[in-house]
Amino acid sequence: MSSNREREPLLECRSVERRFGGLVAVSGVDLDIQQGEIFGLVGPNGSGKTTLTNAITGFYPPNTGSIKLNGKDITGTSPHKVARLGVARTFQNLALFNGMSVLDNILLGRHIHMRSGVFRTALYWWLARPDEMVNREIVEEMIEFLQLESIRHELVDGIPIGLKKRVELARALVAEPDLLILDEPMAGMNQEEKEYMARFILDARAERGVSVLLIEHHMDVIVGICDRMLALNYGEMIASGIPKDVIKDPKVITAYIGDGHGE
Repeated sequence: MSSNREREPLLECRSVERRFGGLVAVSGVDLDIQQGEIFGLVGPNGSGKTTLTNAITGFYPPNTGSIKLNGKDITGTSPHKVARLGVARTFQNLALFNGMSVLDNILLGRHIHMRSGVFRTALYWWLARPDEMVNREIVEEMIEFLQLESIRHELVDGIPIGLKKRVELARALVAEPDLLILDEPMAGMNQEEKEYMARFILDARAERGVSVLLIEHHMDVIVGICDRMLALNYGEMIASGIPKDVIKDPKVITAYIGDGHGE
């Protein structure tokens, strides 16, 4: 019985379909992510990658199909509840708060663990302050883990995009998720920055036990760090499996690389 439980996927999507009016954005998608796995999701622009992740995180629930997290059906669950169940994400377009420091942006990632209320505020020194100290300790540890000490007090507005992406990763990781969804975390980076980010993702898996759903245009990254992958085109699955095999699939070559989308 326990061995079956151990083999149960962390994330399980079955026949997921999402429509917007007459447009079918995602259709019949099946996806399993195991505990501790780095799973790649690829496809040309408009292939349904972000729609699928929005379905998983509750922003646009599927019209049909089911989504389970740790064996629990989360289909249609609201985004803040999905976050509390252990899912964190970064966004293709940076969602950092300009005018705030790196430290404060990362601290915001702890909001799902913070307990607030009038009573706790009134008794700050006895109740709220110990919570704040724990949260700040976790944030400081993440700043060290992602090597952000030198810019911790700088406004995020003025730092390079490679560091902004790292700050967003830090904010997601301090939520202590079981599943981390990274939406093109290496967009706009040079080769050195990509290598740093790949190493941080691998270290997060190794040291923090986090599973990763990685959406990325850079096929070298997918092949380099992902255990398995799924390729989409026009909202449908065209290939899945071990990255080195999937990228050789004629459908993937035609849809993704041959169409000029492989960066």
